[in-house]
Amino acid sequence: MRRVTPLVQTERGKGTAMSLAGKTLFITGASRGIGLAIALRAARDGANIVVAAKTAEAHRHLPGTIYSAAAAIEQAGGRALPIVVDVRDEAAINAAVAAAVDRFGGIDIVVNNASAISKTPVEETQMSRWDLMMQVNARGSFFTAKAAIPHLRQAENPHVLTLSPPLNLDPRWFSGHVAYTISKYAMSMTVLGMAREYAAEGIAFNALWPRVGIATAAIEFAVGNAEELRKCRKPDIMADAAHAIFLKPARACTGNFFIDDSFLYGEGVRDFAPYKNDPDAGWRVGMFLPEDDVAPPGAL
Repeated sequence: MRRVTPLVQTERGKGTAMSLAGKTLFITGASRGIGLAIALRAARDGANIVVAAKTAEAHRHLPGTIYSAAAAIEQAGGRALPIVVDVRDEAAINAAVAAAVDRFGGIDIVVNNASAISKTPVEETQMSRWDLMMQVNARGSFFTAKAAIPHLRQAENPHVLTLSPPLNLDPRWFSGHVAYTISKYAMSMTVLGMAREYAAEGIAFNALWPRVGIATAAIEFAVGNAEELRKCRKPDIMADAAHAIFLKPARACTGNFFIDDSFLYGEGVRDFAPYKNDPDAGWRVGMFLPEDDVAPPGAL
């Protein structure tokens, strides 16, 4: 029998679910960075977290494994199931989803966080890097969602959240990194299409994207400049935004391409200073934002 999370009355209104207690989140790439931050935020509510990532042993440049993530999740108050998953492998995804359902009784939320990045000009783009980005970003997100959909149908308030940008066809977001842009927009097209396809069934599909770069070890490694991380925000802003999205009624909140600070501003957040990695540094404004998009008051 599927568990039902009780509705909690709060000052924000009766009948609004304000906690993820007892919910099960299946998060790809949750061994570090934004994925782990989302996991820890949900764990503080008492959620169950499936840490679906391929890092079983520590990377020589990047900290964190599925096991260290699981330990942190349980210390934060959640329950964790670490599973080695390469999202390029459909059989591995299906097996991980089955293991999650066997352990926790179902899946309520999927977070497509796993992503590969290689921002190279056309003539410097190797086919192996093209294939990696398309397989992890596009195929991985599609088939992770596909594998979970039969179980999401049974959930009380099912959400799929993909960390991908708004579909902005301005050529400046393609030039210089065509392959990477195509792979990320493929993730966003998955959100757009699945939101429409499953609207009648009440499964929410949304995207979340940061306005400002997020300070993670993976970004530091990719950029190769620790100084740039001073201009970024902490992963907490994405975690708080994701948490608020998961609490929205799925039938009324789907097909959106949320920008982290704009969404949180709409949720009542006015102090964004705690999210800044270094208050004395400038800003590393992110990619893919529409030209007419304006940061909310006080965000930058």
